[in-house]
Parts: sequence; structure tokens; C-alpha cells
Amino acid sequence: MALCLEKKGPIPQWYLAVTEEGEIAGGMGVIENDFHTRPDLTPNVCAVYVEPAFRGKGLARRMMEDLCRDMAQMGQRDLYLLTDHTSFYEKLGWQFQEMVQENGGDFARCYHISLEPYFER
Repeated sequence: MALCLEKKGPIPQWYLAVTEEGEIAGGMGVIENDFHTRPDLTPNVCAVYVEPAFRGKGLARRMMEDLCRDMAQMGQRDLYLLTDHTSFYEKLGWQFQEMVQENGGDFARCYHISLEPYFER
């Protein structure tokens, strides 16, 4: 997170969703590699989280839209994400790419999204 504050490049980036009262409702980040063996699948969205009280209200969708728009404005063309979810990210426009081995040996679902549509907005 300290590297993000130095603003030396587009990666890493960290995002928070904060209520008007200053309460953290959710967050996510973008890093080079989310602890997997495929360094060519970069950068990675990571640590996607919405507090239970704010789930089911479209917050993750809005945060992901903002993140994708922001990354496109910084010149990124693609993003990847590792998860054990099986349908959530498809609803947000992500496409299942393949199973990817994590550094610990397990496999996780890897999703991809092209940021090309964000360049046209």
C-alpha cells in the first residue's frame, strides 16, 4: 500500500468505499501478481471485499466499475482476478480464463476482463 502512495505508476492501486459517516463499506486492490505461478496474467485485482451490512446493494459492482475505468485511464488494457467464486464475476462482465496454480500449490479460477470498452467512454 505504501507503493501506491508513492504514485510511481499505475500498479499497485488500492480502493476504499466509504460511507458518508466515514465507515469503510468495502475495498479492493490492483497488484502485479496475486500469489500465483502465471506472471504473464497481470495485473491482478485482489482483496475484493464488501462488509456484510453493505452486501447485496450493488457496491461491489460500482467499485469494480470505478476500478476498471481508473485502470483504463492509466493505460491498462487487461485485468485478471483469482477467486473461488463461480458466477459472481461473470455478472460483472469478467470471463473465466483458466484454472491457475497458486504459489501454495492449490488451483484457483482465473478471470479476465478487457478494458477496451472503458477506452471508448
